[in-house]
Amino acid sequence: MAKLNPHEMFVQQLEEAAPHISAEPEYLEILKQPKEVLEITIPLRLDDGSVKVLKAWRSHHNNALGPYKGGVRFHPHVNRDEVAALSSWMTIKCATADLPYGGGKGGVSVNAKELTMTELERLSRGYALGISRFVGTDIDIPAPDVYTNPQVMSWFVDTHEKIHGRSEPSVYTGKPVAVGGSLGRGDATSRGGMYVLRETLRELGLLGKPLTAAVQGYGNVGSYAHKLGDLVGLNFVAACDSRGGAYSAKGISYEEVSKLKRETGSIKGMKGTDGVTNEELLELEVDVLVPAALEGVINAENAKNIKAKVVLELANGPVTPEAAAILEDKGILVVPDVLANAGGVTVSCFEWIQGRTGDFWTEEEVHQKLDKKLTKAFQEIWKIKKEKNITFRQAAYVRAVDRITLAMRFRGIWP
Repeated sequence: MAKLNPHEMFVQQLEEAAPHISAEPEYLEILKQPKEVLEITIPLRLDDGSVKVLKAWRSHHNNALGPYKGGVRFHPHVNRDEVAALSSWMTIKCATADLPYGGGKGGVSVNAKELTMTELERLSRGYALGISRFVGTDIDIPAPDVYTNPQVMSWFVDTHEKIHGRSEPSVYTGKPVAVGGSLGRGDATSRGGMYVLRETLRELGLLGKPLTAAVQGYGNVGSYAHKLGDLVGLNFVAACDSRGGAYSAKGISYEEVSKLKRETGSIKGMKGTDGVTNEELLELEVDVLVPAALEGVINAENAKNIKAKVVLELANGPVTPEAAAILEDKGILVVPDVLANAGGVTVSCFEWIQGRTGDFWTEEEVHQKLDKKLTKAFQEIWKIKKEKNITFRQAAYVRAVDRITLAMRFRGIWP
């Protein structure tokens, strides 16, 4: 079977939910494609004086519910189809969390690990310049994603403001607090995932029991998931980054793993643990599996070997549709990405509101608002799941697409 690209994955997920969605076929057809995709070329001057020419994109999927919203990733595998798919998932994700946004996404095809700090700054400013006519507080609000961070967002917003000659702190989110960022944004994706997992475990009768977990991917999202596991009583026994990982049946501490990662750039070779590959980690016998890296890591080839009770999708699209069907047959519950990792965009929305009003909230207020927002979303979707006897992902799509298409009906199809 040919491997689906990310955009085909999104379309298949939409079609699988379609029989349960009360929307006219034309609206579903509209949602299958992004409204517009900007492709740009960035000539990047390297420190040695040479120039590398890079391809980059910004996709606008749908804005029926509000301005486009979504991250920017710097990764060598970025391409048009991936960016289009991610913007589509963002539309669903924002509607799932009941945010006043549509879906957008951006990316540059580059290995950011190979860049010096000055090269990264030139790339960031080049990208912000290239998409400056495509974004704005009421148009499209980018945020961090894979291999982008608050520093990159600072360069983005500074470039945008210099181009337009005005202060516009709410045009980018995920910024440092010093330049208008929100408290609680750094761990928001992982914290939101833990809130959703808490409610899931409650429904499954597993909350409060000793549970083991493994996380694949140890960037911002994966590392914070490890750190916040205590919120739901998770004992992480394994973690991996792109180079490899560590496993110990007794558990591995966040402090030790993060220290090793800072000092060596990898988790591989951690003392007192057994080595584990990314592929092996996915197939460990744990209660909760947390894929927090890239899409498609659980697929038709390895799904039969997954042993976890719950898969918490903190990455975007880590489980392919074929794999999802296999896991469903095995009785493994997949908590879908459009809900599981919606914490990041939810707190980005809070940052956007704070930036527009100048009224900044405490970290405790941010956590409380995030918990309330995602708990409500979970309860609405779980109710649909039970009433219609459908998968968790289908229920999320039903709730989200009903919201989007209701707005589209009022707006009308024009031009």
